[in-house]
Amino acid sequence: MAIQTVTDAIRYVGVDDNTLALFENQYPVQPMGVSYNSYVILDEKIAVMDSVDARAAEEWLSNVAQVLEGRNPDYLVVTHMEPDHSGSLMRIAQEYPEMKIVGNAKTFTLIKQFFGTGALSEDRMLEVGERDTLSLGLHRLRFLLAPMVHWPEVMAAYEEEEKILFSADAFGRFGSLERTARAPWAPQARRYYYNIVGKYGAQVQALLKKISALEIKTICPLHGPMLTEDLGEYLRLY
Repeated sequence: MAIQTVTDAIRYVGVDDNTLALFENQYPVQPMGVSYNSYVILDEKIAVMDSVDARAAEEWLSNVAQVLEGRNPDYLVVTHMEPDHSGSLMRIAQEYPEMKIVGNAKTFTLIKQFFGTGALSEDRMLEVGERDTLSLGLHRLRFLLAPMVHWPEVMAAYEEEEKILFSADAFGRFGSLERTARAPWAPQARRYYYNIVGKYGAQVQALLKKISALEIKTICPLHGPMLTEDLGEYLRLY
């Protein structure tokens, strides 16, 4: 998938996977495919929002480098550690050795379990908690913990300047962006919700309560399209 402009300062750098047969080795996703979404916030400091599945690492790293234009990212924000979003984490960590990894306490527990206790030095791990903020310059991220939507370490990040919610797996949808650009959102979003996060409905409602007071102009999930219009309808469905 081509790099997309979200706003003047934010780029979509995710990758479509049109060859995957089974999502999580269970759910058929052909012929529609799936997207692994990642974003870059360009400011005085640069934040990369999540990585992608290992099978898409090369294209993703190329997209990130193209957007950076020779700069180095300051942060990789990890909102979800499932392998389709963390599979390239160590690749980018090795590519940019000065970059800090941003996550909550459970994020770093999983990183150590996945990649080994010595995978990241302590000085590269920046731990955040509920409602903590990270300033990038004009842009500032506020973190909202969302345990069990649908793993225990999940968190959302709200960018206060442009009012963007990076929602992790919430509001996700099956289908690569290339193949489903004109498809209605709800059918595959409903199927995704039922299969991936539906059993954690109470936790989803807890997250919705947290974001209810926020002014949100765009929702950027980890799968499927960015949501910019009729946000009230997406929230109602959830």
